[in-house]
Amino acid sequence: MSTLSVPLTPELEKAIREMIKAGVAPNKAEAVRMAIKYFSEEQAVQNVLIAQREAREGKLLKGNLRDLLKQV
Repeated sequence: MSTLSVPLTPELEKAIREMIKAGVAPNKAEAVRMAIKYFSEEQAVQNVLIAQREAREGKLLKGNLRDLLKQV
């Protein structure tokens, strides 16, 4: 596991303290880990929603998967 030092605005520091006070996270490091994990999961959900919308709009990828990967 690596360590990262990140300057925080007073508002972010307050949000972390509130997470700890509310019992959401046991400490600052875990609060930040939870926030990053939440963001990552939210991005995955947004990607699925975008894919669903594109499928409804007929923007599907068609063809050989190997050929499609070569285009990326």
